[in-house]
Amino acid sequence: MEITWYGHSCFRLTERNMATVVTDPFDNKSIGYDALKLKSDIVTISHDAPGHNNTDAVKGASHVIDGAGEFEIGGVFITGVQTDGGGSSKKKGKDGSTSNTVYVFDYDGITVAHLGDLKQTPAQSEIESLGTINVALVPVGGGGGLNAAKAAEIISLIEPNIVIPMHYSTPDAKVPLESLNKFIKEMGLSKPETQPSLKITRSGLPDETHVVVLEYQKS
Repeated sequence: MEITWYGHSCFRLTERNMATVVTDPFDNKSIGYDALKLKSDIVTISHDAPGHNNTDAVKGASHVIDGAGEFEIGGVFITGVQTDGGGSSKKKGKDGSTSNTVYVFDYDGITVAHLGDLKQTPAQSEIESLGTINVALVPVGGGGGLNAAKAAEIISLIEPNIVIPMHYSTPDAKVPLESLNKFIKEMGLSKPETQPSLKITRSGLPDETHVVVLEYQKS
C-alpha cells in the first residue's frame, strides 16, 4: 500500500483493488499549504475543526466517518476510537475543542493508525482497543495535538513498526506549531531522510520502530 502526505494531518492511503482513504482534509485558508484537490472513496474526520474537517476538498467520497465505530468499506476495515474526553464526537472539551477520534485502517493485514489531534496519553484500554499498529501517523508539533515529548511517549506505548510525523511547523503552514527537529531529537535520531511517499508491504515492515519523514505533496 502507499501513504502520501498533503500537509498538516491530511494523508491519502491507497491500495490496489481497495477503497482509498483521505484523513483530515484541511481548509488551506486557515491552515496554509495549497488548496486540496483530492479524490477518495472514504474521508475520516478526527475532530470538528477547520484543519481537519474540510470534506468539500475531497471529491467522490461515498463515506464520511467522523466518530467512533467499526466500519468495513471497499475491503478496508476501519476502527474509530474516541479519545480526549469521550462522549459524542461533537462533544466540546473545556477549551472549546471537540473530542478526538483515532482511526485504525486495516488494509489486508497492514494496519495504519491516524492519531488525529490526540492531546494526551490514551488510557491503557484505549491503546489496547487499537490492536497491533504497523504504521502510526502521529502529531508531534503541539498546538491542538501532542508535543514532541508526549508523541515519543505514546510511540513507546503503541510500538508501531513505522512512525510518520505530522501536524508540525513547515514553510507552508500558517498555524503556529513546533518544528519537526524537536521530535527527531526526542526520538534520539539524527536528521532523517525525507521521501515523497511511503510504499509498504507486510514483508517489508522493520522489526524496530522506524521514523519515516514524508515531504508534503501538492494535490
